Amino acid sequence: MPHKYQYTLNSTFEESERVPDFVDEIQKETGLDDELSGNFMLLLSEAVSNAIDHGNEGDPGKKVHIDIEITDEKIVASVRDEGKGFTPNLDKDPLSEENLLKESGRGVFILNQLADELEFRDEGRVTEFTLFRK
Repeated sequence: MPHKYQYTLNSTFEESERVPDFVDEIQKETGLDDELSGNFMLLLSEAVSNAIDHGNEGDPGKKVHIDIEITDEKIVASVRDEGKGFTPNLDKDPLSEENLLKESGRGVFILNQLADELEFRDEGRVTEFTLFRK
């Protein structure tokens, strides 16, 4: 039977700091191993930070909506912001010399590298990632 979780956060840095507590709670309830839980926390934190900073542009009046479903096979998480949307550039390499000193561009790269599946929907307002439980 799948475990389902929903969270709604205000678009503030303080709210994003709640993500590790969510993941700890989920790990205890679902028996995720430490490695998978660590990757899940990093991915969810990055997606929430992107939604707050870029999607909602730090507007505390806007919300970030998180939906998580965990089965014996996988974790699927969806993070939705209330912003204008964006077109992700999955080919951008933040480690290349011309991008090393730029302050943004690492979030999508991290998501793309760590997630087993990654999808952007609703004109970039929804980030959905999947991690397979091996």
